[in-house]
Amino acid sequence: MSSSEIANPLSPFNGPRRWKKYVFEFVLLFLAVFFGFLADNLREEYFERQQANELAKSFYEELKNDSVTVVTKVAGRIKKEQAIEYMVRFFKDSALTSTSKDLSINFLWATTVRTPVIFTPRTVVLEQLKSSGSLRYFKSRELQKLVGDLSVAIDYLMERQALEASVYHEYIEPIMINHMDYDFQYELLSNGIFDRMAEYEDSDEYIPFHLSQPEKINRLDITNALGYYHTNNLKSTRMIPFNTYMDVNAAILLALRKEYSLK
Repeated sequence: MSSSEIANPLSPFNGPRRWKKYVFEFVLLFLAVFFGFLADNLREEYFERQQANELAKSFYEELKNDSVTVVTKVAGRIKKEQAIEYMVRFFKDSALTSTSKDLSINFLWATTVRTPVIFTPRTVVLEQLKSSGSLRYFKSRELQKLVGDLSVAIDYLMERQALEASVYHEYIEPIMINHMDYDFQYELLSNGIFDRMAEYEDSDEYIPFHLSQPEKINRLDITNALGYYHTNNLKSTRMIPFNTYMDVNAAILLALRKEYSLK
């Protein structure tokens, strides 16, 4: 074979060698792109798993704390409902000038106390899941659905509590303003509020209490207002929106424990 034949690029002896080189370079390029794509996917999957785990932990703690808080709020609502029932019975057939420790405590709970019955769910992680698109990190369809259910339940709960507030301010607050014994209230609450009320209720201490302006009390109007506030607001909100929220909260906590091995 002459040197001119070897140098000739069209020589049949050079063709297969160059073809093999092209195939080899193509395979190398393909493998580089493929493994780069695979590495990116693995990196993204790892990042999403990490994000999902972190969000699940934060979401779990948020809901777990609220699951404890809402139980205390329900207990407060039941106590307030019972106080209203006591006052309805009192205004129906008791002497308006009579006095007792039970009357003072129940009047306070029925017409004044509101903080122990108001529940504001924590929604920091929930809002993050909704607004940032992070909900996609939760691969469980059940969990994604429950997050949507939670959002609806919270909206309904807050709407009902807003209605309660408007009814309270229009119908119940005037009863407190017109008929509260403010000398009693001042003496009782001069060194605290709810802890002081609980201490007074559980003690033998007695502070005189008399309804103010009993001659201006319209028994029917007051019992109607209290009854409406009790049944159409406090009780119905506790039995429907509160229970719905607690059911969804419990279902999400269970799903998170199952999906992410949380305790």
